[in-house]
Amino acid sequence: MTLKKKFAQAAASYDSAAVLAREVGRRLGERLDCVRLAPQRMADVGCATGDGIADLQRRYPTALPLAVDFAQPMLAAVRARSGWLARRLARLRGRQVRLINADVRTLPLTSGSLDLVWSNLMLHWLEPDGLQMAFGELHRVLAPGGLLQFALLGPDTLKELRIAGAPIHDFQDMHDIGDLLVAAGFSDPVMEMEMLTLTYRSPRAFLADQRHLGVRDALLGQLPWQRWRQVLAAWPRVEGVLPARFEIVYGHAWKLAAPDSATRQETQTVVRFHPHRSSHPASGQ
Repeated sequence: MTLKKKFAQAAASYDSAAVLAREVGRRLGERLDCVRLAPQRMADVGCATGDGIADLQRRYPTALPLAVDFAQPMLAAVRARSGWLARRLARLRGRQVRLINADVRTLPLTSGSLDLVWSNLMLHWLEPDGLQMAFGELHRVLAPGGLLQFALLGPDTLKELRIAGAPIHDFQDMHDIGDLLVAAGFSDPVMEMEMLTLTYRSPRAFLADQRHLGVRDALLGQLPWQRWRQVLAAWPRVEGVLPARFEIVYGHAWKLAAPDSATRQETQTVVRFHPHRSSHPASGQ
């Protein structure tokens, strides 16, 4: 079964297990507190059931919100949770969430039509060439002066299970992600990293969460069940619980306005890449 179909099937159970996504979304939103931005049009790409677009609406109530996901049932969940009255009031203001069923690599949006793109824990499922395509597409749909803000999983995610023999998905290093952003035309990419830890009483509870999110096979890979029992038995407990550590990579980058044609020959664009920034480890439950 494809990842798209698994995400579609997981729409009904997603919220029950999306602890990490909600915590990362909260922290991603906090990073907007220090950004001077007044978007007219914004999009949550890979919106799942809608936590991100709801947060963006609270932050920027006058902006036109777009919720984008390649799994139609996720978009249906966004609509259902918004409520009839909220939808009616938003429609009267002309700010009802637009639901767009699309792949981030081929967005059905006009070039330069967005001022802010937000993406929480979605882009890491793309292979390197697909991620390069996605960054190019996001650069295309952003207006000059627009901001891309995102979070994704890094290569030290579930390192304990990887050491024990689990074929954990190969996530890209933040330095490589920064290089892809620059190659796509973004300016001033800033990357940060932190480790977040969820704790579980049993491997069964951990596996259930990943199944409810629709990512179990994509995240953990596939092994014969007997081999899985050996891997999970080797997972070291800390104070009686199993720590599941996730490396979270945060990034933001701007699409610069094109230089005025009269001065273009004399203008240099200075690109600054700060891969060294990181925050202290933290834990979420």
